[in-house]
Amino acid sequence: MNVIQILARRRVALGFATALVTLVLAHPTWGTWRAGFLVALSGEAVRIWAAGHLEKSREVTRTGPYRWTRHPLYVGSTIMALGIVIASRSTSVGVLAALYMAATLTAAIRTEEAFLRSAFGDNYDRYRDSRDEPMRRSFSVRRAIRNREYRAAAGLLAGFALLALKVVGSL
Repeated sequence: MNVIQILARRRVALGFATALVTLVLAHPTWGTWRAGFLVALSGEAVRIWAAGHLEKSREVTRTGPYRWTRHPLYVGSTIMALGIVIASRSTSVGVLAALYMAATLTAAIRTEEAFLRSAFGDNYDRYRDSRDEPMRRSFSVRRAIRNREYRAAAGLLAGFALLALKVVGSL
């Protein structure tokens, strides 16, 4: 297993470690908390939209946000990370978040694209090169749940609850 594969597979565990360090380094105020929360919620909305269209490992999804970007879940995650940085009011958290996102998302994208190429061949290449027509499919809450997007939403709410405790001085 190479470094890219290790980062891709361990990104959730690394995310928890990054979150703990973020909590220590954060200096939120109610103003930065609110602004960051709104930004992070918009990122989670992008993720929910994407998860409600995605049929993981079954097809090359070309509907919903996948019409415009190959990795809308990661776009949403990046927006969420920006919200956390804003809420944290810490340059150190900004640097940490940038390093974490750059390393883990780059690794995840490379790993996923290699899988999609091997699993779907020319179908993926046509999609990647914007030569494939978008598909018709409605958003599905059931699909978003099946894709376990509730985990990211719960993590976001828990993280912001901890940051709120830090604002009131309980942490």
